[in-house]
Amino acid sequence: MKRLMNPAVLIASVYVFALAAFLGYQVISRVPPLLHTPLMSATNAISGISLIGSLVLAGKAHYPLGAHILGFVAVTTATINVVGGFGITDRMLKMFGKRKTEPAAKGVAK
Repeated sequence: MKRLMNPAVLIASVYVFALAAFLGYQVISRVPPLLHTPLMSATNAISGISLIGSLVLAGKAHYPLGAHILGFVAVTTATINVVGGFGITDRMLKMFGKRKTEPAAKGVAK
């Protein structure tokens, strides 16, 4: 029976993942609201890079079927993340744009 991964490597990988998730949450929760838009733009760029990597993984020949399935899932989730992130960033930037003043209605006294 062939072992897929050394148990020590798996435990270390899970440990690093849990530590990164905790540290990422701590860092993001302390960002002031004024910096959310630039931070989201940076994370959208990182998601774009992961999208490129997942496209390579999903389309590469001579990989096992499981790698292609994981690549497809990665492409799907990275695409949703990038599109949603840019949509939210655009919406937040519109909040800082010039506001259009509505003309006063005719015949209405103030």
